Amino acid sequence: MLTYLVTVSAIFSLLVGMILVQRIYRHFAATHPELGPFRQEGCCGCGSLKKDCSSGSNCKSAEH
Repeated sequence: MLTYLVTVSAIFSLLVGMILVQRIYRHFAATHPELGPFRQEGCCGCGSLKKDCSSGSNCKSAEH
């Protein structure tokens, strides 16, 4: 039972941590516009700014 509680707590902590990191990144990007736009993960992944995801390209081909 202890293993179960530790596992659930660890997964929950990782998810909350990921959300906090995204919020910090959004805030940093908003306060430093000279560094470029906020790259949110979308259907293309890897923080791609590409709008058309129907091509099925992966991260290596999306980076020029």
